[in-house]
Amino acid sequence: MNEDNFSSHPQEVKEREKLPPILTSSASRGTDRATKSHFTFSSFISTINQKKEAASSRNLASHLVKQNGKSVRELPPICPDVRQKQRLSIETLPPEMKAPIPPEPVIPIRTKTVKEFQEDMEKAKTSGDWTSVHDFYLTTFDSFLEVNAAFKKDANAPFNTIEDSGINTKFLNAVYDSILSTPPDTQKAVLKGIINSLLREWKGARTKDDLRAYFTLVQNPQYTSTSTYVIFAHLLRQIATLAEADHHFLVHWFKKLSQRRFKQLVDRLLQFISLRLFPAKSEELPPMGKCTWWNPSATKVLALLNAANSISNPPIIPFTDFYNLTLDHIDIMEEYNTWHSYGNSHRFSFCQFPFILSIAAKKTITQRDSEQQMISIARQSLVDKVSRRQRPDMTLLFLNIKVRRMHLVSDSLDELTRKRADLKKKLKVTFVGEAGLDMGGLTKEWFLLLIRQIFHADYGMFAYQMDSQCHWFSSLKCDNYSEFRLVGTLMGLAVYNSITLDIRFPPCCYKKLLSPPIVPCDQSTPVGIAAVSLDDLQLVMPELAHGLSELLAYEGNVEEDFYSTFQVFQEEFGILKSYNLKPGGDRIPVTNQNRKEYVQLYVDFLLNKSMYKQFAAFYYGFHSVCASNALMLLRPEEVEILVCGCPELDMHALQKVTQYEGYTKTDPTIRYFWDVVLGFPLELQKKLLHFTTGSDRVPVGGMVDLNFKIAKHEVSTDWLPISHTCFNQLCLPVYKTKKELKQKLTIAISNAEGFGME
Repeated sequence: MNEDNFSSHPQEVKEREKLPPILTSSASRGTDRATKSHFTFSSFISTINQKKEAASSRNLASHLVKQNGKSVRELPPICPDVRQKQRLSIETLPPEMKAPIPPEPVIPIRTKTVKEFQEDMEKAKTSGDWTSVHDFYLTTFDSFLEVNAAFKKDANAPFNTIEDSGINTKFLNAVYDSILSTPPDTQKAVLKGIINSLLREWKGARTKDDLRAYFTLVQNPQYTSTSTYVIFAHLLRQIATLAEADHHFLVHWFKKLSQRRFKQLVDRLLQFISLRLFPAKSEELPPMGKCTWWNPSATKVLALLNAANSISNPPIIPFTDFYNLTLDHIDIMEEYNTWHSYGNSHRFSFCQFPFILSIAAKKTITQRDSEQQMISIARQSLVDKVSRRQRPDMTLLFLNIKVRRMHLVSDSLDELTRKRADLKKKLKVTFVGEAGLDMGGLTKEWFLLLIRQIFHADYGMFAYQMDSQCHWFSSLKCDNYSEFRLVGTLMGLAVYNSITLDIRFPPCCYKKLLSPPIVPCDQSTPVGIAAVSLDDLQLVMPELAHGLSELLAYEGNVEEDFYSTFQVFQEEFGILKSYNLKPGGDRIPVTNQNRKEYVQLYVDFLLNKSMYKQFAAFYYGFHSVCASNALMLLRPEEVEILVCGCPELDMHALQKVTQYEGYTKTDPTIRYFWDVVLGFPLELQKKLLHFTTGSDRVPVGGMVDLNFKIAKHEVSTDWLPISHTCFNQLCLPVYKTKKELKQKLTIAISNAEGFGME
């Protein structure tokens, strides 16, 4: 629709003049251009609908609006999780995916510089005459063409590359840094220009200048105000529905933003999603039923930023900065079930974009999914029993493990092997010869003792790396890898039963555990093979990684000075064995030209190939319990947190959330207790946590999730404190002095192993 046709409708002109009020901290001074009309969301949406109807009557496609508020096109999630392994490359895209490049229109020449703009701003602030500044903003944001004229480095250069957006970043930042300090009528003029641009009828594919305009407009700081959210939503929708090849350009351009600008844009999108879900005032935004596409559009644009962050090395911001904690308060299982049922099809779910879900939300999904599986398996066991006309037994509902302390590993391996069909039932542990009832405490102790024994150096299954203070899989060959499967099963049971373990694996272990996240149907498909790099090796064997880095940086003749080949050596049972990194490796010298290949193959050998059978058994053990689509939502770092909890203890936080039974927080004994505990070294604090909860790790939700309680124990002060690990409860006698309390508490927590009944 051309401008003449649009102008011929007075009612539409009147509607378009109505703009959102702008929240600004600027002084009241300004030009007399400011209008007094008030913006209504219905008027703006009505304007868009009218243009849509007019366009439809001429069979023209509208990319701005689609009936019933649905997105024009659903896109797959753009995120770094395990479901998307490939990285787009515009050079490798098939021809049908490459958007045709229409001819670029001639862009007018604008010559204003950063210095001239800043001088205009200073003059306006001093004189109160904002005419020059107003005219600049009015012209600059009037259309996509003018946006390019103002901010493109060279108006008529193509800049058709992912490496350079062609935007004069310094000038753009100066203009945006000043926009909120301009008078309200100037800010309204900017928004009006953006509306005009978004209402333009698109014919065919977008040009690179159009992409530059989107890249520029989405950074506008005016979108922090809810009064601009209708405009922001339509901008996001147009960006979200761009072609995949166009998204590829935007991802790489976003990657070039400074950390501060990048973080501001991420925060602005997260706030938009949060306020759409839970608006401060319901009348501020249109009814949810009329704009169900808002959050899908914002989330898809956020996915572009997440993709940009993931391909940056190092990442621009931590992955946790993409978490939207507001989503912890929605029905997350409904989101999960929608995604589980419909996948990445036309039904939007936040689970399609797991980077936005916090670890707490993912823990909830994992726990609920586990509980549902437990109930389903237990119900099936009962049905099978009844169908055979046998008396139901409550033990059928649980995975019952009976072990002897003196034969802990062998008994556990036998029990888990025999009861493999029951692994997805609720776990209960019994120590033979002990009267303890497992309400959770015995299970915690079983895990703790078993892990401690398995990882002992005498077992030879794992090698402790002193430099990195973590364990890694032994590459020694053996006939039976069942014990590695046992360790994987233990980790799976811990996650499945929401128990944290004191296991110190490097991050690449969890990356391998999710490669792939779902066990392949074809048993011949390799598992546990992850893309690893020198950075991964640095966290396992830092000294070796440093040596390889030195090799890559060496400026001399590598072949003559190092005299190495593509062959490496490992000691096994006192015998030095050789392995070729590639066919004929013993005859291929390492040179300046092929040293990168040598380093990559060596890292892959150490972290993947040399211990493939050991890790494959470990992988299958873990997934025999945790096989679930919920794993597809997790990053490797998040799996580690679910397995190990948070290693850092905050006893001050524990003090704030502790509950008391028989005591108050002001009682002398309680004051003595916290004075002593807060003064403990870390090792004793961990022992206290283990003594009272059965684990020295903090759960995902922090200390508040421990439900820690201190109860008064009405016994002689000669008694030591006791605990009920099933309920995270410490029973504390009424000690009269701090010295006595410290002595008795230290003895108790330093000698805590074994369960009995009084």
